[in-house]
Amino acid sequence: MVDRVYNFSPGPATLPYEVLQQASKDVVNFKETGIGLIEISHRSKEFMAVADETESLLRELMEIPDNYKVLFLQGGASSQFFMIPMNLLSHGKKATYLNTGTWAKKAIKEAKLFGDIDVAFSSEEASFNKVPTQDEYTVDSASEFLYLVSNNTIYGTQFPEFPVTEKLLVSDMSSDILSRKIDVSKFGLIFAGAQKNMGPAGVTVVIIREDLLDRTPENTPTMLTYKTHADKGSMFNTPPCFAIYAVGEVLKWLKKLGGVAAMEEINKEKAGLLYDCIDGTDFYRGHAEKNSRSLMNITFNLPTPELEVQFVAEAATIGLNGLKGHRSIGGCRASIYNAFPREGVIKLVDFMKEFETKNKG
Repeated sequence: MVDRVYNFSPGPATLPYEVLQQASKDVVNFKETGIGLIEISHRSKEFMAVADETESLLRELMEIPDNYKVLFLQGGASSQFFMIPMNLLSHGKKATYLNTGTWAKKAIKEAKLFGDIDVAFSSEEASFNKVPTQDEYTVDSASEFLYLVSNNTIYGTQFPEFPVTEKLLVSDMSSDILSRKIDVSKFGLIFAGAQKNMGPAGVTVVIIREDLLDRTPENTPTMLTYKTHADKGSMFNTPPCFAIYAVGEVLKWLKKLGGVAAMEEINKEKAGLLYDCIDGTDFYRGHAEKNSRSLMNITFNLPTPELEVQFVAEAATIGLNGLKGHRSIGGCRASIYNAFPREGVIKLVDFMKEFETKNKG
């Protein structure tokens, strides 16, 4: 067993150790073929089997209906900021966006290149410390879809429940996909970069309802058209083979653990340990409002910026890494995605209590 630290990084994030062990073998010799995984042809029967199994596992774990396509794309989740309006927003038409953080802002900026974007809610003035309740915004009747970010990595907020709307619902789930049960049929399109809950950086998963594939304008570039990739089973060009393989291995691990429902209970318990520690004192202060708190990214502050720097530095010396908050809000952040072990959360809580005792005025 390698001596590993607890990695609280927001992404690329910690992966199951058994997945890393298996990948280290397969990179050199994949299934005793004498060829390494990252040099095998993406059109070989061996890799096609990997891609098929990965998709099948994702469909099973998320209960994805048959009338949805699963795509494995490159370009990062950020490319979806323009691909979505490019494919789904009729030229010059309207869409509604909820501005709950940095990634929503970036998506809004890109969407404005393609149509009239109505920002129906924004928590920017309050440093994005909350997500809206259903009664805090109205979806314009002319909008073709409603766009939201389900979990905000930087600010530590998360939609506890998704909007109820007659409009097409589109969601960036990059930082909480597979962390809790959702009803995929309520969405027209879901996308997520893999590097938080699913695998390494390099592949973005898009789950799109089949009827939406025909909405794309004819002048859309071939590689930026969802139908291109749907028709070719994500093999129109060479896909990110290693990342797809790694996602498959993570999905096997998740299934063995009991699936998404079991994972959701584990995540609630892990986050509860940290929030109880934060709420039990005035030394630590959570950034997000309580009814908007994320189960994935716990953001908090200490009494002074100097203490925050000291906290992060001392934590690193005992193997608690990656606790520095995002530069846009400072403070501290513990990202505890699916693969982050409960023991690491307990160790952090113990450290937080000791640090408070030593440094409380």
